[in-house]
Amino acid sequence: MFVLNVIGKGAEPGLFRGLDNGPPKILSPSFAFDLPLPNSGAEYEALTEARSRAESFALDINLVRANKRRKKLLVADMDSTIINVECLDELADMAGLKAQIAAITERAMRGELEFESALRERVGMLKGLKLDALEKAWIERVRLNPGAKSLIATMRAHGAHTLLVSGGFGYFTRRVAEAAGFHAERGNTLLDDGERLTGEVGTPILGRAAKLEALEEAVARLDIDFAESLAVGDGANDLAMIQKADKNGGLGVAYHAKPVVAATAGAAIDHNDLAALLYLQGYGDDEIAWLD
Repeated sequence: MFVLNVIGKGAEPGLFRGLDNGPPKILSPSFAFDLPLPNSGAEYEALTEARSRAESFALDINLVRANKRRKKLLVADMDSTIINVECLDELADMAGLKAQIAAITERAMRGELEFESALRERVGMLKGLKLDALEKAWIERVRLNPGAKSLIATMRAHGAHTLLVSGGFGYFTRRVAEAAGFHAERGNTLLDDGERLTGEVGTPILGRAAKLEALEEAVARLDIDFAESLAVGDGANDLAMIQKADKNGGLGVAYHAKPVVAATAGAAIDHNDLAALLYLQGYGDDEIAWLD
């Protein structure tokens, strides 16, 4: 069974009259609600119609399975998902190479380049960058995206395990995980000589396959179903974990994502912040730990 989940400023059930199969459940007044749908096999047609009716509104509209809706595991990408920037691009800016490196990052996130080789190429261009650039980037550039703290705190309060997985670097994943409240984190290692970056990255590189493995390992360790997992990200290297959650009854979410991800994920958040992931799971305002 599915419900139609609608999130966004001015969200009102009346816009979707005729698609429903009962009264809406209000999650946030004039902002988020669930609409029950007839169990007719035409749920995806209802989704298409709902999105068509709301084209002129900044609403995120998704079909969500009612079974095991509140997830026991969150696996989240970091750059441009939990935080506001691509950390590697910010380091590149400090080396005077942002335009060149950011262009490669964009192509990799769109799935046009193989992630591991693109990462090696970009890191190689940073050879000789002083290590204090990492601290400068952390202090001056990196910010948690709105809703991040509320998302993690609420899911943790309801017993979920939270894991940050990134194709970026451990220097940042450790700090972001602590700031946002994640239980655990994984990231790549930038190699250095004690003063400067060597232009190399530690192996094995955490990319698309490793993110999927992180999801699979967490599900096995927690002894839960994939249907009880939520995977979220924005780039092509997040697709495998997003699809794994989706295809097994969980939530795979494209968050302000590249087209290749948005076109494939089972759910998409394009207009709202990370707290939308709580409304997707059926949390109401009175259940959310508002920290942002």
